Amino acid sequence: MSSNLLINCQSITKSYSTAPLFSDLNLGFCSEERTGLIGPNGSGKSTLLKILAGLETPDSGEVTCKRGIRLVYLAQSENFLQDQTVEQALLEVLPQNNHDQNTLFKMMKTAGRMGFFSLDKSVSSLSGGWLKRLAMTRALIQEPDLLLLDEPTNHLDLEGILQLEKVLANPDFAFILVSHDRAFLENVTNRIVELNKLYPKGCLRVEGNYSFFLEKRQEFISSQERLEQTLANKTRTEIEWLRRGPKARSTKAKHRINTAYMLQDELGEVRSRNIQKKVAGIEFSGTGRKTRNLLRAENLSLRRQGNLLFENLSFVLSPGSCLGIMGQNGAGKSSLLRLLAGELQPDQGSVQRADGLRIVFFDQSRGQLDQDQTLKEALCPSADQVFFQERPLHVVSWARRMLFKPEQLPLPVSRLSGGEQSRLLIARLMLEPADILLLDEPTNDIDIPTLEILEQSLSEFPGAIVLISHDRMFLDTLCDNLLFLDGQGKGTFFADYAQYTRSTAHDDKPEATEPKTSKSKSGKANKMSYKDKREFESIERDIELAEIEVFRLQKEMENPEALSDGKRLVNLCAELEQAETKVSRLYARWEELENLENQFKG
Repeated sequence: MSSNLLINCQSITKSYSTAPLFSDLNLGFCSEERTGLIGPNGSGKSTLLKILAGLETPDSGEVTCKRGIRLVYLAQSENFLQDQTVEQALLEVLPQNNHDQNTLFKMMKTAGRMGFFSLDKSVSSLSGGWLKRLAMTRALIQEPDLLLLDEPTNHLDLEGILQLEKVLANPDFAFILVSHDRAFLENVTNRIVELNKLYPKGCLRVEGNYSFFLEKRQEFISSQERLEQTLANKTRTEIEWLRRGPKARSTKAKHRINTAYMLQDELGEVRSRNIQKKVAGIEFSGTGRKTRNLLRAENLSLRRQGNLLFENLSFVLSPGSCLGIMGQNGAGKSSLLRLLAGELQPDQGSVQRADGLRIVFFDQSRGQLDQDQTLKEALCPSADQVFFQERPLHVVSWARRMLFKPEQLPLPVSRLSGGEQSRLLIARLMLEPADILLLDEPTNDIDIPTLEILEQSLSEFPGAIVLISHDRMFLDTLCDNLLFLDGQGKGTFFADYAQYTRSTAHDDKPEATEPKTSKSKSGKANKMSYKDKREFESIERDIELAEIEVFRLQKEMENPEALSDGKRLVNLCAELEQAETKVSRLYARWEELENLENQFKG
C-alpha cells in the first residue's frame, strides 16, 4: 500500500437478501482527501462506511488499511448514558492511561470549538442537535487519521452546520462523509464519490468540489445517452439484416451474426444502467385560486413553556410566494407553521385566512403516518387506485412513480427507511390540491436526486409555500424571502441567504437593513456610504488588535497555572473561540468592503 493510501477496497461486493447494494467495487482513500460519499437511497453508502470501519464484512473482496491507522467512525445516531456529564462522555473514549494535562487541554479546546464551554452539563439535558455535536466532539478528540461520518448534519440547526463546516474546512485528518446537504458538500469536500448502478464500475469518482462533480456527472450521462442511441441504431441495422435470413455459410456471415448478438447484449447493459436515472415523479397540485392574500399574519406573538419565541410578526402569503424560515433548534420554527395551520393559537395577533383555504402540512416527525399500516394501505387507503390530478392510477403504478417496488407494498411502514417514509408522505400530500404548502424539514433523509426533483416541483407550485429547512441551497433556490427567528422574540426578514450571511458576519445579531448608498439613474451606487468608508479605513487596525487578543489567549492557555485550573481553562477556551470568530468576521467584512471599493473605482 502506497504511503498516502489510508484504506483500499478491492473488488468488494455486498448484498442484503437477494438485492445487491454494490458489486466488484474498487475504491481507495488517501491522506489529505476530504471525500463526500453520495448516491441514491439504497445504494449502500452507510453500509460501505461500516465496512470501512470494520463493523461489517463484504460478501467478497478485500479491505486493507494502512498499518497503525487511527480510524474513527461516527454513526448517524449514537447512544449516551443519560446520567453522564459532557466531560465523562468525552473522557470515556480516551485511553484510561492518557488523561494528562496536555490531553485534557486538547479535549477542552476541541469541546470549545464545538460550542461546549461547560463540561459539567448533563447529557440528559442536551437536545438532539447538541447530542450530535457531542458525538462529533468525541470523534475529534480521538485525533483520527481517517474520520468516517454518516450524515453528520442530521439534527443540527444552521448554526451547528456552520460550526461543523469550520472544523472540516481545513482539518489535519482525512475524512469520508455521507451527506445529502449540497452546500455542505460544496464547502468541505475536495473529492466526490457517487455510488450508483448508473456507472459501469458502480461508482463515479471526481476530484474537486460538488459543483465540479455535477459538471462531470452530466458529461458522463450525456455520453451514455449518445452511446445508447448509437448502439440502438447499429443494433436496428443488424437485426434487419438478420430478419432477411442470411445463410450462415461463410465465415463473414457467422462473424456478422455474432456481432449482432453482441450489440444487442451491449445495448441491453447500457439501457439497464441508463434506467437508473429514473427519479420520483413529484408534482404538487394547486387549486388554481388567484386570491392575492391567501393568508395574512398580523402582529403574531407566541410563548411556549414560558419562553417568548417571537412577537409582532407580520407577513402576507400570496400565490407564487415562498417564505423560508431559519433559526436555531427551539427558536419556534415548527410552532409558527402549526400556528399558520390553525393547530396552535397565538398569544397575541391574528391569522386571517381566505375563505375555503386549503392547506397541506408536511410534518418532519412523520406523525401523519401509521407505522403499522402496509405501504399499500398508506399509499392507497381505498381500493386499488388513487386519483391524481383527476386521473385514476393503479396502486402499483402510483408506487412505481414514487420509486417503490411492487414487492414492497405488503411491508409495514415501520420497515421503510427514513427516505422512503419521506417519499411516502410526499406521495400522500400530492393527492391533496392545496393553496398553501407548509413544509417542515421536507428534505430530511431523502437522497439528492429526489431532493432535486422536489425542488423543481416546488418551484412550479402555483400556490404559496412556507418552508423550514437547514439546506441552504434548497432555501436559496426556492425562497423569495427568509425569516430568521432568534428564539428570543425577534424575527428578522432577509431577501436571501447571502444577505443573512453578510449581516451575521458584520454583527452578532442579524439586522435586516443594508447600508444605504446613493444611486445613479441606472440604479447602480456611485460611491461608498460614509459609514462603509469610515469602517474600511479602520478595519485593518481592528483586525490587528483582534489577532493580538487571540495570541494573548493562546499564550495564557499554555501557562502551567491555567493548565492546572480546569474551570479557568474552560473559560479561556470560550474566550479564545469568541476571539477567533471575531477575527474571521473582520476578515470577511474587510474582503467585502475591499470588493465594494474596487467596484466603485471600476
